[in-house]
Amino acid sequence: MNQALKNYKFLSIVPLLVFVFTFLGFGLYNQDFYALPSPLAALFGIVAAFILFKGTLSQKADTFLKGCGDGQILTMCIIYLLAGAFAAVSKAAGSVESIVNLGMTYISPQYFAAGVFVIASFLSFASGTSVGSIVTLGPIVIELAEKSDSPLGLIGAALLCGAIFGDNLSLISDTTIAATQSLGCEMKDKFRANFKLALPAALLALGLFIFAGSSQPVDAMQTEKLNFDLWLILPYFVVIVLALRGLNVFVTLFLGILSAAVLGLWNSSFDFLTLGKTTYAGFTDMSEIFYLSLLTGGLAALVEKAGGIDYLLKAINRLIYNKRSASLGIGGLVSVTNLCVANNTIAILISGKVAKELNDKFDLEAKNSASILDIFACFIQGIIPYGAQVLILISLSGFKIQYLDLMMNSYYLHLLIAITIGFILFKKSANKPLKTAQDL
Repeated sequence: MNQALKNYKFLSIVPLLVFVFTFLGFGLYNQDFYALPSPLAALFGIVAAFILFKGTLSQKADTFLKGCGDGQILTMCIIYLLAGAFAAVSKAAGSVESIVNLGMTYISPQYFAAGVFVIASFLSFASGTSVGSIVTLGPIVIELAEKSDSPLGLIGAALLCGAIFGDNLSLISDTTIAATQSLGCEMKDKFRANFKLALPAALLALGLFIFAGSSQPVDAMQTEKLNFDLWLILPYFVVIVLALRGLNVFVTLFLGILSAAVLGLWNSSFDFLTLGKTTYAGFTDMSEIFYLSLLTGGLAALVEKAGGIDYLLKAINRLIYNKRSASLGIGGLVSVTNLCVANNTIAILISGKVAKELNDKFDLEAKNSASILDIFACFIQGIIPYGAQVLILISLSGFKIQYLDLMMNSYYLHLLIAITIGFILFKKSANKPLKTAQDL
């Protein structure tokens, strides 16, 4: 194994490290991990690859462009555009506001934390974005928490946990798209495998949120009745039901956009011209992740041709000897990557190629590997103090929410990772060695 490892040069993964540490370095220096747009950080890595790797300029350019034009990368990019359009049109139609108002109208004070968790879970699942759910619900939730004298740490944790729960499971989340495309599995299959792990954690967390909020006096807060329209929630149900039934993701998202557009035109939320502009705005909202996917696809192709993927696999394989350790290796790899880049989607994109190789070599189920990749990335994203979700939430509270208090009450995150690790360790046949492991 050591001799085989020496056949692959560390130089082959330097461009990947340049990308990671450029992104991380600018974030630390500016105290803002989104100060430098991630596609620009990827560009630094690409330049390093062109300088360091052997071959003519045209050969390297050809490899890069083939990586950008990979079928999985392009599929991912188109899904991003459609998902962005759906989120923008459904929001403009009033669907997001109706979901929020419906929940806030019927939350009983003693179940405030539990209610926030459920609403955030549904909104994040339907919209595919944890950050968007926190931004949407944060001001309302924090204001109501202060009016009711509810503990901000508990309420903030409920919002954070719900947002991560929905984002992790969502069929239109960029993390789900990245994980399923990287591992080559269907979204519905990944959802079912992921759901088996996330649901027990969510139910246990819900019970803990109910228990924690039960000490709140019933008359602490009079819940205000807000306007909502049940019809406006229909587009989200269309997307969820069709996706779970296995309909092509492009058709599913298109029908979701169409249903939101019809409702928006019907209730005069927008006209045809505004609808077109809103749809395009949804496309542009996904521009950063779109560009990043293209560029990292090209970067991964350059690194792979130079032997970088094989180098990483040989290094990781020294610690892997069976299916169980392979699954833990996938989770550990994406966790370390996410600690560095503070972005779960980027972490999945970086780790996806190696995760796919481990999945295939150890004959793992792609749906389980995709779930593990997504779960570990979302868990790390939810607990790092410099992640967008935590930073936005603390900022929206006027820095009244303390980070440690937030983490202590984030029951779902801790339960999810514990259940996932337990699943990996105790799953049947997880510890059986691969028959050809000696050849790796």
